Amino acid sequence: MATLILRRILIAIPTLFLVSLFVFALQRALPGDPFLVIAGEERDPEVIARLREIYRLDDPVIVQFFAWLGQVVQGDFGRSLRTGEPVLGLILQKLPVTIQLATASILVAIVIGIPIGILAARHKGTVVDYSASAVALSGLSIPNFWFGIMLILLVSVHLKWLPASGYESIFVHPWEAIQRLIMPAFVLGNGLAAFLMRHTRSAMLEVLRSDYVRTARAKGLDEDAVIHRHALRNALMPIITLTTLLFGELLAGAVLTEQVFTIPGFGKLIVDAVFNRDYGVVQGVVLCTAIGFILMNLIADILYVVVNPRLRTG
Repeated sequence: MATLILRRILIAIPTLFLVSLFVFALQRALPGDPFLVIAGEERDPEVIARLREIYRLDDPVIVQFFAWLGQVVQGDFGRSLRTGEPVLGLILQKLPVTIQLATASILVAIVIGIPIGILAARHKGTVVDYSASAVALSGLSIPNFWFGIMLILLVSVHLKWLPASGYESIFVHPWEAIQRLIMPAFVLGNGLAAFLMRHTRSAMLEVLRSDYVRTARAKGLDEDAVIHRHALRNALMPIITLTTLLFGELLAGAVLTEQVFTIPGFGKLIVDAVFNRDYGVVQGVVLCTAIGFILMNLIADILYVVVNPRLRTG
């Protein structure tokens, strides 16, 4: 296990370097000057020149990149060009919001998608299977922003069961945080559940055709035991991969859902930073997102070993 983790860390280092270089270069290729956007109509050329000197925007791009990279290695992500706040502080402020929403959403997706996928595979070609496929298709087809607005109108405006929007930390006010999370987590989880359902169904159908499953049935084992003890354990491999990738996408920011429910997460932060040409914030958020994807892949590799004993080495 230690060798696996060390190997993944060694692979992660050049990956993060290339991601950082790519994003840095693309940003500098965008037209426009960030300080012209910030300065507004009354632009003092001397002030703008001084700001460009302070933030080293007049240096060659490669010099700017390695200067920024040297700061990142020391734990300094720089400052926002627009507000002057430390980028790391902004990230640490928004990251718990996104993690809270992503965790709740992926739990909803797992609770809905995997059981329905197993049920559809178990009753292939029946009304249950077709109904599950229709539910999955609707989950893939309905736009999140429309579904969110409809939920707010029904649940918050008409029924007055839950708050319409906003965010609360689950560590400060747990019950209020759960109430505010239910609708956005269900909106995001509903779409992800459709992906999980389809992949779970496909993986289960493939496993149920295996020789060892036929042997287990021939021995007279109960169908529930065959499904849950033998088939599901081996079908989990692609499901784990998909779940970790979906969680990584959620960490990147569910922009539309966050906007609909007024959740101050990564999505709003990155959108505002791109429009304002706030280079430091964009670079910091993208780097943290890349680290999140790498961590999710590492967790998936560890779960493979836990689920499949054949992958364990002495």
